Amino acid sequence: MTSKSKIKSYDLDYIWHPFTQMKEYAKEDPVVIEDSDGVYLIDSDGKRYIDGVSSLWVNIHGHKVEKIDDALKKQLNKNSHSTLLGVTNPSASILAKKLIDIVPKGLRKVFYSGDGASAVEVALKMAFQYWILKDMPSKQKFICLKDGYHGDTLGAVSVGGIDLFHSVYDPLLFESFHISSYDSSDQTILELEKILSEKSNEVAALILEPYVQAAGGIKVAKDGYLKQIRLICDKYNILLIADEVATAFGRTGEMFACNHDDVTPDILVLGKGLTSGYLPLSATITTEKIFDAFLGEVDELKAFYHGHSYSGNPLACATGIANLEIFEEDKTISKIKQTVETLEDELKEFKGLSHVADIRNKGLMAGIDLKKDPINDIPYNISDRIGKRVCDLAREEGVLIRPLGDTIVIMPPVSIKAEELKKLTKSIYKCIKIVTEDEKE
Repeated sequence: MTSKSKIKSYDLDYIWHPFTQMKEYAKEDPVVIEDSDGVYLIDSDGKRYIDGVSSLWVNIHGHKVEKIDDALKKQLNKNSHSTLLGVTNPSASILAKKLIDIVPKGLRKVFYSGDGASAVEVALKMAFQYWILKDMPSKQKFICLKDGYHGDTLGAVSVGGIDLFHSVYDPLLFESFHISSYDSSDQTILELEKILSEKSNEVAALILEPYVQAAGGIKVAKDGYLKQIRLICDKYNILLIADEVATAFGRTGEMFACNHDDVTPDILVLGKGLTSGYLPLSATITTEKIFDAFLGEVDELKAFYHGHSYSGNPLACATGIANLEIFEEDKTISKIKQTVETLEDELKEFKGLSHVADIRNKGLMAGIDLKKDPINDIPYNISDRIGKRVCDLAREEGVLIRPLGDTIVIMPPVSIKAEELKKLTKSIYKCIKIVTEDEKE
């Protein structure tokens, strides 16, 4: 067995970590996660940490879930992989049926890929080609929101709106229309209407994260917002792409964020929680109307020329099936309602901290903004690394979380129990207080 010190050495010598300044990381002592138990991750020293961000927003039912473990083992005894090009497999077919049974009414066709960004690329290409097939080739552009995030592939970045992540790649990107973020929902509606009143013949689709801009800092739209968006898209004959990679599978308190307004998008994008964090799998789900536009004779060249080597991977799909069955068997969504109430009660306590500028949540997705002077809206300097310092201290307290700048994100597995959730929030409260108040005394 490779020693703990060797693992850390290999990590520092050979791994380039995502969204990480490696010069800073090289000075740290890496935490090596070796085991897990429910909502806890366990490091090489046996220390337990509450998984406060669901291992980057993917874990739903906790770690080492017997039903999902068994489904994976059972599939391993049959077949690990076969292509979806020209053949199918039971797991991919059954999962597709289960998804269609629960997604917003009217969505009928499932296109598999490997992660959220890939599924967004599928959605963009699908929307683009749809209008060509409908003899409206001028509809080529996309509308997206400032502070939106849809992944790190070039198409997804082209419809992203976070300068810190995206601006350096501007020369590589296609042009999109950007409208205001959820910080100003009414303004967003006005800007959308204005663009479409003038240029709807140029627009293929609007893409957004329903109700919560996750990587944008857990920015939450006002109630009824999505229904207004749907009506405007219909009015001007453009497609609505709902990127629910982060918001689906109970995160916002409903199975899908679109359910809050009973809205059906033209294209729904799923990822992250689709397998409860077990294996990479995503899905782009669309209507019969869009699917039918791609039907034709071979020589008409109407096919959707897109695919991934691991599309519909049987192992991943088997875990996806088990994931959805747990939702049904355990009545997970109804249980989440009580958990959300507990979280919202806990979040009220943070209002008493002098450097907490704002607190937002939709379901079990919460963001806590930290500022140097909240009253006068003065942020901390980036060199202060306040968000990171809070998360580093939380690690010592047995909590694993990640900041978005100086926004502390709370997004635990939806299976988290009330006492575990309280332990999580109270640890974060303590760490914010120490870093922003007590250290200065």
